[in-house]
Amino acid sequence: MNELLSKLRNYEIRIRKAVDSQMHGNFKSVFKGSGLEFTDLRQYQYGDDIRLIDWNASSKGHGLFLKIFKEEKEQTVFFMVDVSASQDIGREERSKLDTTKEICGVLALSAMHEASHVGLYCFSDQKEKYIRPANSMKHGYQMILELFRLKPESLKTNVSDAILFALNILHRKSVVILISDFIDTDYEQNLKALAKKHDLVVIHLYDDREVNMPRLGIIPVYDKESRRMMWVNTSSAQFRKTTRIVFEENQQRLEKLCKQYKANYLSVDTQEDYTPKLIKLFRVK
Repeated sequence: MNELLSKLRNYEIRIRKAVDSQMHGNFKSVFKGSGLEFTDLRQYQYGDDIRLIDWNASSKGHGLFLKIFKEEKEQTVFFMVDVSASQDIGREERSKLDTTKEICGVLALSAMHEASHVGLYCFSDQKEKYIRPANSMKHGYQMILELFRLKPESLKTNVSDAILFALNILHRKSVVILISDFIDTDYEQNLKALAKKHDLVVIHLYDDREVNMPRLGIIPVYDKESRRMMWVNTSSAQFRKTTRIVFEENQQRLEKLCKQYKANYLSVDTQEDYTPKLIKLFRVK
């Protein structure tokens, strides 16, 4: 465990230094959320920001009313981590799930320093692990340890149900970091709802061999989620083209959805050094 935390701290320090050397702000901006919480209404006065008008309250005919906010003193950073079988794919020494856990660990360490509460939800097509948000360093380290020790019970994926779980338990606006390969369908509506309610960061994991499969001729491919063996011709130009197009279309659709609803989107190849991309994410945030 000490070796793991040391590795994650080194990544975190590297990101901090890169961000601090090129920005006049600081590292906590990625976890800032809205910073505001609705508390009350008051009547509109000349010069007030019309974007704060509560049209529902004003429609009752008693004048224009503005929403009053107070600064949030505590921020929740909530990690949603896909641990389904499709994540356990990649080279023997480094799967998508290995990279997923590392990225979650690095960001969790950062959040522990900058945010008040950190929580975790690991999912397949069911709840694999839920750790309620809390604000102690001991809690954060225990959360990382349990993430790396986790052995999922189910092989399948249900991103939509996982998002619904988060929508039901997170009552205040939070920073939600969703890490998955998004090899699933029918999650778009719930993702929109999550992006509207929270400050959402989507990290899309993939392995290059899922996009550009090596030419190995006709080989058996085992689908871990369905537990089915299929024979595919990896040397077929049509097969290779179709595989690449399907991935690119899914990626573009997800990225477009995130952009439309103001969620941050980041794609990461399992085999690449993800640190520069995380640095870029912090700058954008």
